Order: sequence, then C-alpha cells, then structure tokens
Amino acid sequence: MTVLTLFGSLFLFIILNIPVAIALGLAALITIFFTTDLPLGIITQKAFTSLDSFPLMAIPFFMLAGILMGKGGVSKRLLDLATVLVGWMVGGLAMVTVVSCMFFAAISGSGPATVAAIGSFMIPEMRGKNYGSGFAAALTAAAGSIGVIIPPSIPFVLYGVVAGVSVGSMFLAGVIPGIVIGIGLMIVSYAIAKKRNYVAASTEKVTFMRVLRAIYDSKWALMIPVIILGGIYGGIFSPTEAAVVAVVYAIIIGVFVHRELTWKDIYDSIVESVVINASTMIIIGLSISFAYIMTLEQIPQAIADFITSLSDSKYVILLVINIFLLIVGMFIDTISALVVLAPILLPIVTKVGVDPVHFGVILVANLAIGFITPPLGVNLFVASSVSRTQLEKIVMAIMPFLFMMIFTLLVITYIPAMSTWLPSILQK
Repeated sequence: MTVLTLFGSLFLFIILNIPVAIALGLAALITIFFTTDLPLGIITQKAFTSLDSFPLMAIPFFMLAGILMGKGGVSKRLLDLATVLVGWMVGGLAMVTVVSCMFFAAISGSGPATVAAIGSFMIPEMRGKNYGSGFAAALTAAAGSIGVIIPPSIPFVLYGVVAGVSVGSMFLAGVIPGIVIGIGLMIVSYAIAKKRNYVAASTEKVTFMRVLRAIYDSKWALMIPVIILGGIYGGIFSPTEAAVVAVVYAIIIGVFVHRELTWKDIYDSIVESVVINASTMIIIGLSISFAYIMTLEQIPQAIADFITSLSDSKYVILLVINIFLLIVGMFIDTISALVVLAPILLPIVTKVGVDPVHFGVILVANLAIGFITPPLGVNLFVASSVSRTQLEKIVMAIMPFLFMMIFTLLVITYIPAMSTWLPSILQK
C-alpha cells in the first residue's frame, strides 16, 4: 500500500505537469499521512538537514563562476580557439560548436548553461551559413549535455556527496568520457555536413603560429580546469574551496584582464546564480525526503533483489540499469533522479564488481542523455528558446546525435578504464 501510494501519487503529479521537485515532496507527504504514523514535519526536517553539507556549497559557486565567465568574455575567446583548431574542416561551424561546448563545459558544470552560452553565438552563425535551424539547435543541445560530464560537473559533486565518493576522483573520471562523447558528436556532424555540403567556418590556412596565438589569447580561460583540478589534487584546496577560487578568478579575469565584466554584470550574475541555486536546492532537499520514505519501506532493497534476480552477469545488470535510467531521464530531471537512484543502484553494481567512480560516470552520462530526450529534455527547450526554432523540428534533427550518445554510453559502460584510469594514475 505504501509503495503504491508513493509511486502512484508521484506519477499522477508528473502527468498533471506539476514540477518534479514539488511532485516528489507531495508524494512523500501523502504517503506519510495515509500509510504511516510518522509526523509530517519529517519531510521538511530531512529536506533541510540534507542541505547542511559543506561539499554541496560547491554547486552555487560553480554556477556563479560559469555565469561570470560567460559574461566576462571567456566564451568568445574559447570560440575563437575552437575556430582555429577545427573551423577549417567540412561543416566547420558544427565542429566549432562541439569543441566550444567541450571547452565551456570545463567552466560551467551545467548542460543548459553551456547550451545558452555557446548557442547564443553559434546557432545564428550556423543558420546564417544555411546549416538549417533544426540541425544548429539540435547539435548545440546535444553538445551542451557534455557540460555535466567534463569537470567541474555539478552532478558529479552531488553524486560524490550522495554516494560518499571523492568529488576530485569524479572530476578526473569525467575527462576521457566527455572527450569521447564530443568526438562522437563531431563524427556525426561531419557525416551530415559532408552529405549536405555545409561550409567550413574558416577558410584561413591553419598554421602553427595561428594555433599558438589562439591558445595565448585563450590562456586565462584554459587555466581554469588546471587551477581547479591541480589545486584539488595538489592538496591546496577542497572541491568546495576550488569553486570559490573559480569565482574569484572569474571576477579578476573579467574585470581586470578582459575588462568586459562590469560591476552590474557581477550583481546580475549573483542574482541569477541565487535563483538557479534556490530551485536546485529545493529539488535536492525534497528528493532526499522522497528517498528517505523509500528507505523506510525497504524499496531500494526490493528493487535490488529484482534486478539481481534477472541475471548474475555484471554486463546484463549494467545493460538493464542503463535502459532503466534512459527511461527515467525522459521524465525526471538529473538532480532528482541522481539523489533518489544513486543510493538504490550503487549497492547493486558494487556487489557485482563495478567501481563506484565508474558507476558515477555511467549514471551521470546516462542521465545527461535525458537533457535531449522529450518530454523533459531541458537542453531542447533552451536551444529552442535561443534559436527560436520549433521544438518538433529540433527533436527530428537530434536523432542521429541521440543514437551516437547512446552508443558512447555503452562504450563508457563496458570499458571501465575510460573512467578509472585518470583517477588511479593520480592516486598512486
């Protein structure tokens, strides 16, 4: 009865288009009221106590750093560097978009933020060169999902907190998978561009001096991941302190070096990050309250028993979990799904020998696909808003990129070294 009430009310609220965070809280509230003797105040108590976490403070600061970088001229310099590196190729604007999203992912830690920052530059450029508005928006939405895989990644911070895994290890684990996904998207872009005769972004000859000059112009932006990861693994600061350092660095570069960041921009950035973080914290708090009710009713154990009863093979179990997560990602946002599902699924995969760091990458990479799958598909909505393109047109154009991302997900799943090699090297 408790399980039926909990999940039945949750799905009902989602169907009624109630925000997922509120749906999770209401489902937990109704379940407690009708099926248990617990006080209703346990929901708010769990929500607030779950947010009393030092590592979680990294999330608002990484958000703020990303917004400040976008307003401080970093995005344009990264675009210029990407143009020099890959703009000469067939479909060069598409290649520049993917590489720029990979660069910006190392700053923002957010998929929608990456789509908004890069899309505002590249979608009009691609449309102006007759790439097609559907293709331009779809590619940007797909490439923007790399924002939660290449470090620093907000979902990796959250997974580290929920699963008790080193956030620094998660950051390193996302580097190679993020690059592999980016290369996969570039391969699809190249094939489509070749077929449709999309032009290059630049006709200038690529020379060693041009590349060096572009790298020099982008040096302050390229230093960000070096400072963050180097500081964490050098024992200089924790991931949360690294996020604060990133904010200070963004202000110094934007105001005193590039001189494109005004004090009004800083104020607007703080307000924007506060608003975004408020909604994120509500999702996290109510998700943990929902997960608490599941734990009381031993629902995670029941799900674990069901999955392990299907097969003893690690590979089959991982395939079943991937399919399950792909479906979940279509309806529930990444943060809610991560908080609720990580404690359920992690014991299952560790039991069959999957490294917790590797599984964290699988989980986040899988849920990142949810950014581009309707009906939730937040990156689709951001790309549609930025490009002023009908959502249906973007969904049709994104299919080749979606299939490639699913393929790369399977590669990441069944080649653990892609996720574990870098952390293991630096931990020796």
